[in-house]
Amino acid sequence: MTDWIRIADAADCPPGSALEVVAGGHVVALFNVEGKFYALDGVCSHQGGPLGQGELCGAVVTCPWHGWQFDVRDGQQQINRNIVQQRFEVRIDGTDVSVRPIES
Repeated sequence: MTDWIRIADAADCPPGSALEVVAGGHVVALFNVEGKFYALDGVCSHQGGPLGQGELCGAVVTCPWHGWQFDVRDGQQQINRNIVQQRFEVRIDGTDVSVRPIES
């Protein structure tokens, strides 16, 4: 998945919410933090929990399975700074929300 893939309408993910979608064979967790969109790999790096179904508090999502927390802006796990969740670049075109992986 290197090209942009449309995953949602902006209204599908209002401020303060998360949305779980599948894009190009990847589970993507889309987050809206005060009107700005961020996207992470939707499968928690701990034990595969659904991050897109987690609770978003400010810019931190809590995995619903075991409570691991990640900053959705940079993917940083909140306790162990060596763990970073894969991020996706987000593009808004009108009301279309599209993503593509950030090349590391």
